[in-house]
Amino acid sequence: MRLLMEHATVVVSGTKIGEEISASRSEVWRLIQQLRGLGVDVAGLPATGYQLRSVPDLLLPEILRPFLRGTIFNAQLHHFYRIGSTNTAAMAAAAEGAVEGSVFLAEEQTAGRGRGAHVWHSARSTGIYCSSVLRPALPPSEVLVLSLAVGLAVQAAIQQVDSRVVADLKWPNDVLIEGKKVCGILTEMNAEATRVRYIVVGIGINVNQAAFPKDLAATSLRLATGSEWSRVELAAALLKALDREYRELVENSKARESILKRFADRSSWVRDKSVRIEENGSSFEGTTEGLDERGFLLVRNAQGLKTVLSGTVRER
Repeated sequence: MRLLMEHATVVVSGTKIGEEISASRSEVWRLIQQLRGLGVDVAGLPATGYQLRSVPDLLLPEILRPFLRGTIFNAQLHHFYRIGSTNTAAMAAAAEGAVEGSVFLAEEQTAGRGRGAHVWHSARSTGIYCSSVLRPALPPSEVLVLSLAVGLAVQAAIQQVDSRVVADLKWPNDVLIEGKKVCGILTEMNAEATRVRYIVVGIGINVNQAAFPKDLAATSLRLATGSEWSRVELAAALLKALDREYRELVENSKARESILKRFADRSSWVRDKSVRIEENGSSFEGTTEGLDERGFLLVRNAQGLKTVLSGTVRER
């Protein structure tokens, strides 16, 4: 893929490709077929050579890196055509010492994970499936605020690409369009009692999916706008927005208050929303009344004001 991109304006012979990557012409043909099967538009035949018809909308490090200069995410970009879960790979790498800012991107996940035991549907080359390793000097109690900041980054990235799209933030980790999920955020942590060792932030965005199973209340940016989106453009905007939010959180002592205020202001779920809370096998109903100073959701019902620490929030 890298060689074809470097020679995008010319036809490259199978022999030259084979010499460059130390492979036979038959192996080159097999690899070209594999790329075509993954959606890469490659013209040509073994006898004439090969050429990219267009720059593919693949989340390759070579394509993304120029957009990420000056961020913490430009050095360690890892791309997979197919993987079980980017979060699982990132957590394993973090445990082995992966540097802060390491990013794991996949065209397809075979075991994508959402919050709790939920599965994240990860159709090939239609969404953004991205996990990042962070090593903030923060106590574990601040991780919820970080998760809320990630939601703000996703919202900002979508608006940067198309300012007409109005994305809503659902506490604590979903981004919605017209009430349907377009993005899920999965934050996993390894920590001691008073300090975080590392955090992996997983972000799944539905970008160009044309349909979803009927039992999923999901949408994509394509379905919402009627047009295809550049995943490369959106991924670059996402990582730059995440870099801004993260730097602000770890460098500015007043960032937490700003994050909580902005999240509440940009979410229709945080205040005056009739909800049903399902938590630890029980449930209750009430009306949301904002966030507390730690970022937890406040819900008032007949018994008084309750603090939601986890669980599922549903519209009532």
